[in-house]
Amino acid sequence: MYSFDYVRPSTLEEAKAILASHPEARPVSGGQTLLPTLKQRLANPGLLVDLQKIPDLRGIEITSTHVCIGAMTRHAEVAANADIARAIPALAYLAGGIADPQVRHMGTMGGSLANNDPAADYPGAVMGLGAEIVTSRRTIAADDFFLGLFTTALEPGELICQIRYPRVERAGYHKFAQPASGYVVTGCFVSRDLQGQVRVAVNGAGPCVFRQSDFENALAVKFDTSAIDTCQQGSNGLNTDLHASAAYRAQLVKVAARRAVTWALAAR
Repeated sequence: MYSFDYVRPSTLEEAKAILASHPEARPVSGGQTLLPTLKQRLANPGLLVDLQKIPDLRGIEITSTHVCIGAMTRHAEVAANADIARAIPALAYLAGGIADPQVRHMGTMGGSLANNDPAADYPGAVMGLGAEIVTSRRTIAADDFFLGLFTTALEPGELICQIRYPRVERAGYHKFAQPASGYVVTGCFVSRDLQGQVRVAVNGAGPCVFRQSDFENALAVKFDTSAIDTCQQGSNGLNTDLHASAAYRAQLVKVAARRAVTWALAAR
């Protein structure tokens, strides 16, 4: 690991000022991705800005219309929160299946979203529910946030502060996980809101989470597994690695979607 300086601001304004004056600085939330990267000498920031002491970045608020979660809220907190489990059961379920207990007790929602690993779980929930990302500068819709492999709409020095998930009529999630790491090989998050709009987000299969519009259109007509029997997911642009080929991932998308719909129908 290369040498670096380290600061731990206690307010959001202090963190923003440090990042503005040190363009090479990297913010640290749970450190579940950045620290291993540093250990492998794949990154060499001159300054790490630890966000763990900033109270404004933590907390869970449930309203009649939204579930609002601070960016520094840990996966285990989301999974164990009974109010989230009642408001959006699939979100609590997703959080409880991330990686392993050690990662769930250190990793944060904001850190996961800012990193935008294609094998992460939370991008599926954010895209699948049509959430909003509230940053230190603006509010970004889910459809505008994820731009590509490890790439988001965040600008240098911009921090995720809160994620606002709209409450929906039904939602479900299913993933095929890599057995050793728990990372998503292929997953699908499905929701139907109170107006009947359906969203289907696919994570793990491609370089970045994406919406599956054919599945959405079919499920908008009939929210049942049979609605997507004739739908297909193409393999073009999907990932191929040692865990699965693009063609295999294309098949898994449909299976994951069916199981996510089954989960959604059983949850409420």
